[in-house]
Amino acid sequence: MSTREPAGPDTARLPDLRLAGLAVATWLSALAALYVPVRGAIVVAVVAALAAGATVLVMRRRAVPYGWVVASVLLGAVCGGAATAARVATRDAEPIAALVRDHARVDVELVVRDDPRPVRSLAGRPQTYLVAAYLRGVRPADGSIAVRARVLVLASDPQWRDLLPGQRLTATGRLLPAGRGDLSAAMLSATAPPVRHGESSWAQRAAGTLRAGLQRACEPLPDAPGGLLPGLVVGDTSRLDPAVDDDFRTTGMTHLVAVSGANVAIVIGAVLLVARWARAGPWLSAALCGVALAGFVILARPSPSVVRAGAMGAIGLIALASGRPRAAVPALAAAVTVLVVWDPELAGDAGFALSVLATSGLLLLAPRWRDGLRRAGVPAGAAEALAVPAAAQFACGPVVAGLSGTVSLVAVPANLLAVPAIAPATLLGVGAAIVSPVWPAGAAFAAWLGGWPAWWLVMVARYGARVPSGALPWPGGVAGALLLGVLSVAFLVAARRRVVRRLAAVVAVAVVIGALPVRLVASGWPPAGWFVAVCSVGQGDTVLVPVGPGQAVVIDAGPEPVAADRCLRRHGVRAVPLVAVTHFHADHVGGLDGVLRGRSVGAVVTTAWPEPAYGRDLVMRSAAAKRVPVEAVTVGWSRVVGEVRVEVVGPPYEMRGTRSDPNNNSLVVRVSAGGLSVLLAGDAESEEQRALLDKVGATGVRADVLKVAHHGSAYQDPEFLDAVDPALALVSVGVDNGYGHPSESVLGRLARGGARVLRTDVDGDLAAVRTGTGELAVAVRGRDPPW
Repeated sequence: MSTREPAGPDTARLPDLRLAGLAVATWLSALAALYVPVRGAIVVAVVAALAAGATVLVMRRRAVPYGWVVASVLLGAVCGGAATAARVATRDAEPIAALVRDHARVDVELVVRDDPRPVRSLAGRPQTYLVAAYLRGVRPADGSIAVRARVLVLASDPQWRDLLPGQRLTATGRLLPAGRGDLSAAMLSATAPPVRHGESSWAQRAAGTLRAGLQRACEPLPDAPGGLLPGLVVGDTSRLDPAVDDDFRTTGMTHLVAVSGANVAIVIGAVLLVARWARAGPWLSAALCGVALAGFVILARPSPSVVRAGAMGAIGLIALASGRPRAAVPALAAAVTVLVVWDPELAGDAGFALSVLATSGLLLLAPRWRDGLRRAGVPAGAAEALAVPAAAQFACGPVVAGLSGTVSLVAVPANLLAVPAIAPATLLGVGAAIVSPVWPAGAAFAAWLGGWPAWWLVMVARYGARVPSGALPWPGGVAGALLLGVLSVAFLVAARRRVVRRLAAVVAVAVVIGALPVRLVASGWPPAGWFVAVCSVGQGDTVLVPVGPGQAVVIDAGPEPVAADRCLRRHGVRAVPLVAVTHFHADHVGGLDGVLRGRSVGAVVTTAWPEPAYGRDLVMRSAAAKRVPVEAVTVGWSRVVGEVRVEVVGPPYEMRGTRSDPNNNSLVVRVSAGGLSVLLAGDAESEEQRALLDKVGATGVRADVLKVAHHGSAYQDPEFLDAVDPALALVSVGVDNGYGHPSESVLGRLARGGARVLRTDVDGDLAAVRTGTGELAVAVRGRDPPW
């Protein structure tokens, strides 16, 4: 008689992990092989193959504990290492490698692999696009070569934007080295528009028509939800506001703006609901869901991210068709193995890692956490709603921390608040795309309806990103991800003991009750009594002058909208009566959209010098979009806002033929309040400084605080600096900026003149403070951790 006890309910629900070792080993070995020489990867694969064979032979003779686990891990190392080594050898093969080394100018034949992706560039500069393609032929100056390899195309001509996957074309450019860790043989810097040869497949054309229809349907919507909805539905982020993207990343919601298993699950879930309502059986339901899955993959385009999302959805179909939920974990492991062997580049793709980890969390952690919450008395619906986002976020946490250098404390509540809006936004967006070719008005109505849940998601991300200490610094990169991964696994193991769970709960409650209110009430920044702040926005200028509760005058907007928006958030600025643009270089106007975002703005004043044109056009477009009036002003203009007087004191006249006319026609602005004065010198160089000093004399430029011109560059007039004679000199400059800013001789002269000199690349945000006795002091926020 057998003494083995029958499997109880808990045993029956244990996940089937027999293929997990195969998948993990395949993944890790492929990832390693992307970065090591081909010979090393081959040696590892051969050794693993011999060890796997020896393990199987030993197992045939006698029982070996966990023998099949060892064998599957070794087999995974063989699969991942061998598949990747073969691809890497093809990538590095001659003659393409020789052409890359020579940076050769070539004509190439290409087949587009994926949708062109916009790459962020300096504000006002031509938009750059990154196009993944297959290389089918190369014609250097001395002949023609037939090759098959992957290539990345970097191009700025607008004709690259509308290419479809599968489209054949020829192009001209220079071959440059591609980055490590992928299978692209080269980077082609295209110097001309593409020449198309024929059309892509009917499926790709149909998908392109539907995606374009969705974008047209979203055009009437406000910028934030209108740019978000196509991202939610098909991963099209071409119109996504960078500030919204930053908020989603801060709150751990960035997975929503890429096609993921969640999108697939929503679409399949809707089809499954209809099938079950019609009383279809498991196999028919699975077949209908399979058709919906194929259609969604075509709509979203079969790019690597969509393929992996489809694979995650197929896992659910397998479990549905077989009637065995436990089959989902082996299906996930098999899908990971097949995908990595098919395309080893996925092993280093962060999106692939997030998809797999999120699915793993839902399969392995969420059911146990849900059951534990129900045993603790939490209602079933609430337990499910809490367990699902918590498990997904816990599983993805190490990768997110490695990518962002932060650990988000608001990710779980933000994703929980987002749950009710995701499905309606996705389904309405899919509906808008499907009907757009035949019923544009219906598509616009569906998009309008979908804009409301999209707006909710924007609000959740926006306010979640503003929570004090919502994201804590953490070491970035592989080391940070591994560290958090080890700690997470250790916590899961230790949390099996009740005392550990209780201790963790007590610590969490203590942090929320003790530390968070302190941060909310006394965040420490901005300091009390501040009357001017210079923000750390990189290599550029953003200066704030408070004029009332939640209000500030803004002088320049820095290089990036996200940095400018964060600057104003840190200082609690909700309304901007006046924006002054000293000149139109990108590092002073590129962040204007961030200043305007979500705030009431009274007016924008600019320099009268119209160059560079791209910066002027950017200011005009951004202001027009928000219906903010723009006025070009000259010396003598002034305005009183609250108790603050803002006046333009330079340039004294239009300056031409200088080293940099845009810099030397910068507005020089004096701000006065409560007996203290600040001189904001823009990027004025020595010619404008000398002209201003000659015009108004030393008394006309003297100030208590000087925002040093042009990031502290060497182009300063020494007599001008002596005449200003500041007690405090503030330098806005980027870390390791490459321009040699600031000049040590300029800083030394200011210091010898009695000024205390501070700089944003060292000290972070800087604020001049009026003390209770009316004296001048300074406060620094400190730089954010570099990791």
